[in-house]
Amino acid sequence: LYLGKDILIPLSLAVLLAFLVDPLVMRLRKWGLPQMPSIILVVAMVLAILSGAATYLGYQLGQLSQQLPQYHGTIQKKLNSVRQFTQGPSVWDGAKTTLDTVETSIDKAVPEEKEPGVQKVKVVGQEQTNAEAAMAWSDKVLSPLATAGIVFLFVILILVNRKDLHDRFLKLLGGNLNIGTDALDEAANRIGTYLRMQLMVNVTYGIPMALGLWLIGVPAAIMWGMVAIVMRFVPYVGPMISAIFPITLAFAVDPTWNMVLWTVGLILLLELISNNIIEPWLYGESTGLSTLAIILAATFWTTLWGPIGLILSTPLTACLLVLSNYVPSLGFFRILIGNAPALAPYERFYQRLVADDVQDAMDVAQGFINEKLPKNATEELKVRRINAFYDQVAIPAIRIFSKGHNTEASAEHRLSLHQGLKLFNQQFQHAYPFKPSSAEAAVYCAGARWEIDVQVSSMLAHGLNVRGVAAQAFDEVLIQSQQANFVQMSDSIQIVCISIFHTAPEAQIRLLSHIIRRQYPDKKLIIALWSCADIQQLDEIKAKFDVDAVVNNLNDLLLSIDALQMRQGELWLDEPDPKEEAIRLKALQDLNVLDERNLPLFEQYIEEARQAFDVKYAQISWVKEDWVYTPGSLLAKASDQPMQVRQSKHDAICSHLVYQNESLIIHDLQRDPRFAHLPELLHNRIRFYAGVALRNSDGIALGSFCVLDREPQSMTEDDMNLLKGLAADLMQTLSNEKLRREKLEALQSSGDS
Repeated sequence: LYLGKDILIPLSLAVLLAFLVDPLVMRLRKWGLPQMPSIILVVAMVLAILSGAATYLGYQLGQLSQQLPQYHGTIQKKLNSVRQFTQGPSVWDGAKTTLDTVETSIDKAVPEEKEPGVQKVKVVGQEQTNAEAAMAWSDKVLSPLATAGIVFLFVILILVNRKDLHDRFLKLLGGNLNIGTDALDEAANRIGTYLRMQLMVNVTYGIPMALGLWLIGVPAAIMWGMVAIVMRFVPYVGPMISAIFPITLAFAVDPTWNMVLWTVGLILLLELISNNIIEPWLYGESTGLSTLAIILAATFWTTLWGPIGLILSTPLTACLLVLSNYVPSLGFFRILIGNAPALAPYERFYQRLVADDVQDAMDVAQGFINEKLPKNATEELKVRRINAFYDQVAIPAIRIFSKGHNTEASAEHRLSLHQGLKLFNQQFQHAYPFKPSSAEAAVYCAGARWEIDVQVSSMLAHGLNVRGVAAQAFDEVLIQSQQANFVQMSDSIQIVCISIFHTAPEAQIRLLSHIIRRQYPDKKLIIALWSCADIQQLDEIKAKFDVDAVVNNLNDLLLSIDALQMRQGELWLDEPDPKEEAIRLKALQDLNVLDERNLPLFEQYIEEARQAFDVKYAQISWVKEDWVYTPGSLLAKASDQPMQVRQSKHDAICSHLVYQNESLIIHDLQRDPRFAHLPELLHNRIRFYAGVALRNSDGIALGSFCVLDREPQSMTEDDMNLLKGLAADLMQTLSNEKLRREKLEALQSSGDS
């Protein structure tokens, strides 16, 4: 890198500039302009902008250099005043006198040794001739110009051979074209987004700076704004350099200190706004690099390539991060330089407890709960986040401990976790209290065999209570306790939930289910097997033993409890607020989605969703007063039997999705008691459902766009984002189509008149 910098620096600059201007070239090509004219036009525009800026800066510098001698008296006067201030009496005089005395004493104690007869000689270099001075000057001027010419030549070659270079990089990344395409697209998006956002940040800083300096009265204000725009491309050092020039000039121009203070205040204000508001808003996660990685990269590349390396440090390191996401041998870079946490929340939580740091474990819990919690969050959303913490952090952390209890964890680790978990439960439940219910406990949570079973049962009871379900936790291990404890279970208890962390739980289930069924035959029994990941094993245990539900995660547990209570007369779909429902229905009517002319559009999106997600079915639904309309047919070109175009609102999952106004994923409908009974799903043997809301421009959910299958499936976050993108594109197309038809009808009516 160091030896080849004369070639690598222009090449790197050209690649970054190509990332920056490539969207302009692609836009011109979409407008119908051929490739070469598009490239020439864009490069010429960039050259014109840079040349114009350089010419203006040169002119301003010439003007400023002629004016500087006028400010010599002001500068001298201020320097004299500063010198008098520093030389006058001050509070530091005593310390300065003491230090001078000590230094003089040391000098006297250690006299300087001089060899006799030796005279100091000053070495004077040979003076340059005029020709040598001209060559040195021309080298300084022509070398940057030559580098700039090479850069623009590389830019043109890269833009002309863009597709060919793209294919060659794909081949270098291996034979998997899918992964290679994703890697190159991510690199292009990250680098291009970073550079464009950097340009926007610099412009939003430079224009207010030029305007502010002009109002203050600093000469060449526009030039200093342009210098700030350019210099802020240099991380860390650039903003400081761009601030020195106007501050120095304000110091020289104004006989008083007012202009200097106003200039410093303006720069500090712009820095605060840019660093704390503009940059976080525009950058987001454009690079994915940690702050420490950016600083280390800046140091490394500056050491190799000087100031140009400082400018290139962030983009080059971002490229390395992208490669680490797709090349397994470079995976360690993702851990070292990425801004994503190295440990998942449940791993951090477990480590804090094992390290006997309960306060940090509380910080992990509160950070997880507040991560996606808006400032004006409703109580219902807070309750969801609390239960999400139990389901996604606390229980998986205990699962790690359970699996490594006898192999990886030492006696000290086991003691720390047991004590820490008990103390954490106390602090966490105190931090997130629940309103005491007047009703007696309806759910009884207990642990089967271990102390960790008991602690998880305490978490479950707390999660149910904050959710509004009266629950009670048993503070002893069931199998080790006396059977009399079961007799003390109150009559209000309707559901018994037993937590088990064990890889072979059948003997415990057989014993406990036998005791509970014998003493309380009317109670519903739920077994929570937190260490079991095999869904088929859960189904086998439910069929083998006399239990009402067997689950392995908190979400299924809460759904099972809701379902057992529904069977006592509760509805699974709450009625919406009448005012909000009237607004929603009016918006649905205004969009005119049920126009038959929209059917080809719906069928097109349904087919695209089926092919993209490799599922058998897809569906677009619109929820009206009492009915759900599914125009285009769910089984469009996918099966031999069509589904209903209209079905009851209470028999459709999309009704729940619309009124919740949020995405919904059900990996296996047979394990979700809310919807397993719906007739249309049973008739078509649907097992998997993933849907997003179809919202209008005001964010009102009018319907749903979902994919379904007859086998359990999974959806990643990227998959759901793609489905959301399709839904948003569909709504935008419907809105545009409605406007087009209205304009056409207006033209027709005006022509008839």
